[in-house]
Formats: sequence, structure tokens, C-alpha cells
Amino acid sequence: MNRIDINPTVEYQGYAIGPGRVLPFGATLVSGGINFSVYSRNAKSCTLVLFDKGEKQPMVEIPYPEDFRLGDVYSMVVFGLAFENIEYGYRFDGEYDFKRGHLYNKENILLDPYTKAVGGRSVWGTEPDWGDIMPHRSKIIADDFDWQGDKPLEIPMEDLVIYECNVRGFTKHESSKVKYPGTFAGFRDKIPYLKELGVNCVELMPIYEFDEFENSKPSPITGERMLNYWGYSSIAFFAPKAGLAAGGKNDMQVDELKNLIKHLHKNGIEVILDVVFNHTAEGNENGPSISFRGIDNKIYYMLTEEGYYYNFSGCGNTVNCNHPIVRNMILDCLRYWASEYHIDGFRFDLAAIMGRNQDGSPMHNPPLLEILAYDPVLSRCKLIAEAWDAGGLYQVGNFPSWGHFSEWNGKYRNAIRKLLKGDENTLHEAVTRILGSSDLYSHQGMGTNSSINFINCHDGFTLMDLVSYNDKHNEANGEDNRDGSDDNCSWNCGWEGESSDPAVNQLRKMQVKNALTVLMLSRGVPMFLAGDEFGNTQFGNNNAYCQDNEISWLDWKLTEQNKEILDFAKGIIAFRNAHPVLRGNRHVAATDYQGFGKPDVSIHGVKPWEPDYGGRAIALMYSGDYAKDDVAKNEDIYFAINSHWDTLYFEPPGFDDGKAWHLAVNTSMPPGQDVYAKGDEPLIDAQNNIVVGGRSMIVLIRR
Repeated sequence: MNRIDINPTVEYQGYAIGPGRVLPFGATLVSGGINFSVYSRNAKSCTLVLFDKGEKQPMVEIPYPEDFRLGDVYSMVVFGLAFENIEYGYRFDGEYDFKRGHLYNKENILLDPYTKAVGGRSVWGTEPDWGDIMPHRSKIIADDFDWQGDKPLEIPMEDLVIYECNVRGFTKHESSKVKYPGTFAGFRDKIPYLKELGVNCVELMPIYEFDEFENSKPSPITGERMLNYWGYSSIAFFAPKAGLAAGGKNDMQVDELKNLIKHLHKNGIEVILDVVFNHTAEGNENGPSISFRGIDNKIYYMLTEEGYYYNFSGCGNTVNCNHPIVRNMILDCLRYWASEYHIDGFRFDLAAIMGRNQDGSPMHNPPLLEILAYDPVLSRCKLIAEAWDAGGLYQVGNFPSWGHFSEWNGKYRNAIRKLLKGDENTLHEAVTRILGSSDLYSHQGMGTNSSINFINCHDGFTLMDLVSYNDKHNEANGEDNRDGSDDNCSWNCGWEGESSDPAVNQLRKMQVKNALTVLMLSRGVPMFLAGDEFGNTQFGNNNAYCQDNEISWLDWKLTEQNKEILDFAKGIIAFRNAHPVLRGNRHVAATDYQGFGKPDVSIHGVKPWEPDYGGRAIALMYSGDYAKDDVAKNEDIYFAINSHWDTLYFEPPGFDDGKAWHLAVNTSMPPGQDVYAKGDEPLIDAQNNIVVGGRSMIVLIRR
């Protein structure tokens, strides 16, 4: 509805105002002024509080006239404001009744839920003024960035190789040698590295405004303040974090982020945002009133009958995602990022919460998830769910998808970790996971694209730590090593932590190569953690959320120290990209359903056609005849996995068609012989007797 006049109708303390436009919510530039629109169902009144940039006290507080309120929306235009110098917030007056869920306090100045930028915390880690009457300031921006024809890339899901990373930690270490470490600008300087690595999608941990000081405390090791480094502490869903921008103190975070995305796209790299709609930084009943709690606590959060917060997030509160108002806000937010920032997709943290009813119970057809799946603006965005929450709702394989949501496949992670360790009775499930988890996703309508395959992510051990530690070592977190998972399925290769034993270190490198090999040869969408490609370590910390230091920052010196791993990572990613048969998005039938003379995928043991699921050795053969690309139709891929500690001899299948097996990958071999470029694979001398070393893998190409 458009109720806006081009001329003011009222004057208040020297400021010309008039009735505003109800939609969109937030602050928007209009002819001659700024339109401020905000929703609250249960408040009795609302006051707009305006600050000059950086000033401690407001320059004016303007109560919304009653006739400027339409339904539950307060809308007003203030004329003559210079938006670049304005910061603003709201005071809401109303009932304070804890049990009924109303926590109004007109002394609080609250952040606009729809603000597109936030002031007051513009430099990362700078100690705030704890006495500031409004520490987080809403700001107004102009959407005038020149995209130069850029748009989302729309790379087919099955062709992605996803690289999960933290923007700050990616370049904060001095070894990164970028001009602006720990920022969007610093990240941009590393685009050539990403392109050479071969990834075509970055999944960025939270980059919108969060509170790095939430639950901050002194380090038990150094005494320095520990911060919320990961960023799972939402404050403003629409606003990129100023503290992650080199130009944040000059309000340039919006342009800096857009510039990064534009250059990633120019280099063929998509951007997926990790979004956290399950909780906010306002915490439980003892937390601060920053925004939602003081605007309409009962609307925005799930509350018990006594007025306390349901805590399905493990972080104090749970956002009431399926309330119509909150649902619309989330939809508006995702549309905004997709349209204004050209974001290619979203990963939803603890997404099972988004399927809970307002009383916390799981819903069969959650309206929020359905509307996201069918939204016309988001129709080509990748949507990825972390299909569990901290309240025990585990939906891997059963997440409401409507043919659009992929899932972080936690069962893939667990099965492959056990395979790498050489655990008994793991092969059957491991093969199921490698082939796309049809038992979980055959009903989802997306084929193997439903499965985001990962072995490591930000939450847990790095890949190098997975093969270097049997136990977590989180003492630096100050929680007596009680935090973080105790179920890591890790193996230290014979020594806990850093080792000077060449045999231990070589075995660890081989195990890292094994992990990267099985990840890249699995059907589904591979994802790995930044730094895993060169053996980055967190020194055994599997919950480094509060470690804004060398524990979490990528040490780029390791790219030289572990060059063998990095070169292998580049090679195995290139191998996946070169062979479309590995990227088919259909679940395999394991039958010759097209009459090519061999199945689309066949399972073998050390002898062809004789798998032994009770042992520690298995082999798979992908038939190139079923590849989606004609280039690959003359090539078969044979993948042998030896999780036993002894050398084994495998016999690949033989065919009387004049083709022969060539060696593409052997993780037990030294650099230069561990992975070969396409076309350089040497011919195997003994075609029916392939040596596979203990705890190693080989890949053959038949052509």
C-alpha cells in the first residue's frame, strides 16, 4: 500500500514528517526524505530515535502519531535528512508481563530488524562502550552498486565443489600476505588461489552482523579476551558485518562485500551464505534486549507457557520461524541477499528448527520451508539444510525438501570416518554413502544432489587433526575440555598430536589423501573445510568457536610445508571435474539398465564381482557409458579402497574390447606419482593384478 505524500504534513521539533509507506519494512530512501516502517503487534506506541553518526545522545526522538499507524505497522517519512550521517533506532512502550511473553521497556533503544547496515561496532574486536544507550545502531544505505552485468552463476548442483570457510580466519594470519587481512577485501586477494585449487563455490560462515563479544571471557591460556569468532550469534539478518570489512569504519562494508562477490563470479566461483535463523544474540531471559525481544518478544521467539525461552538451538533462545510475521521476515531477508547481493545459495544452520511449530513440536509440512522451496525469487538458489538441531530433532534423509533442499549428510561423514580408520563392518554403509545415499534421498526428487558430502566442517576436527588426535583438546576454550563432541571417529595414526616420527607423518598425509580421494569420487556434492587441502591444524581443538587467533586462522606457511597434500588436492579436484561420470545426479541402479554390457556402477572385492562387505577392502567401478557427457563415454573408472593395514592385490574387471587400465591415483605413492593429470595416466603393466598398499586407495581409468 502506498500512503506517502511528497510534502510533509506535520512538524515535530523542527523536523518535517508525514505518513509513510507501510511496505517495505525498514528504512528506505524516498523523494525528499527517509521512510521508516516497523511492525509490532503488542506494543502500545513507538518512537523513532535519530542520532547523528557516532553521537552518544539522540538528536531527536519522534513519536509516531497515532494516525501514522496502520494495523500493526508504524510508518513515517522524515524529510530533509542526510542519510549518510544518520543512525537510528526505536523505543517501544507496552506491557511488561513475563509470563505472557511481553517484555516492553521504553528505556531501551532497539535495532531495526530490517536494517541494511549496523553502526557502533565497525571495527572487529574493538572494546565497545558498555554504557552506550544504543550499542548497535541502525543505518541507511543507498543501493547504487555497479554490478557491471553480474548475476548469480547457476552452476548445476552436481558440478559444485564447495569450500567452507570463515572470512576472517581465511586471511587473518600474517602468512596470508594480503593487504587487508581478515576482511572481504583480503578474501578477494585469494581468489587466484581458489581458482587454481579448482573449487567453484565458497560457503561463507556467517557474514551478517553478529556480536563477537557475546559470552566473551578471558583465555585460560593467554588471559586475552576470547571472542565469538564463528559468528553464530545473529543481530541483524540483512546487514553485512562491518567488522569484516577493511572499510567498515567508513561504512563501506556493503560495497566491499558486493565487490568480493562480483569478482568471485568473474572467476566462476559461486557464493553460498551460512544463515542462522534459529536463534539470536539476545539469548535467554537473562540476555540483552537488542531488537526482537523489545519489539515483540512473543512473536519472534518460541516461549513456554511460563514465558521462558525454548532452547532448541542450544544458544538460549529459539526463533519462532513459523509464525507468519517471522516467516515473512526470513523470506524477505533471503530475497534481499539473492537480489541485492547476487548470492547463489544459502546453508541453513540447525535447519530442523525451521520445521518446528510455535510450541516447538515438529511439523509435517512446515510452511516456512514450503514457501522457501517454491519462492519464485529463490527458485534457482541452492538451499542447503543442516538437518538437525540441538533439541534432538535429527532429520537427515527426512528433511522436508519439496525437491529443493539439499542436506549436509552427517551420515556420510560418520561412515567415511569409520572407513578411513579401518573399522570393522563399515563397508556396506560406506559404499551406500559413496554412491549417493539412495537409502536416504531416493524420495527427495533431487537424486544425488540431495547429499552434501563432507568429512570435516568448521564444527569439529580439521582433516589433519582427524588423523592426528584420538581425543579433543579444547582446554584453551576455558570449559575444562567439556565442550565439543566426544564422538569424533578419529585416529591419530599412532601418536597423539604433533609427531617427529617420519612414518607417522607420512601415514597422516596418506590418510588425508585418502579422505580427499573418497570425497571427490563420491556421488553427491563434495564439501570440504578451508585449509584441509594443505593440512591446516587447530591443534586438536574440535570446537574453536571462541578462538580468534592462530588456533583458527589458516596458516598459509603450510601450503609450502605440506605442498605434497596441496598438490594432491588440486589433482584430485581436477580429476573429479574432468570426469562427468562422477558427477551424475541420478542414483545408480547397479544394473545394466541400458544394455551397455555392464552396470552403471558395480561393486567388487579384491576379486572382480565378489564384494566382501565383512572385510576391509572394497572396489567400485563407474561405467563411463552412463556419463552425462559424451566425452566420458569411452572411459570407465575403477576405485579400490584398502582400509586394511597390509598390502592387498586387487583384480580389476576385464573386458574384451581392446581397452586397458591406466593409473590415475595412488595415495601410497610419492608426489608426482600419487595423482596424474588427465591424459598422462600411465598404462598398468599387470592388468589383472593391482597392488594396493595398506591404508591406501588407487583409481584406474580404462580407455
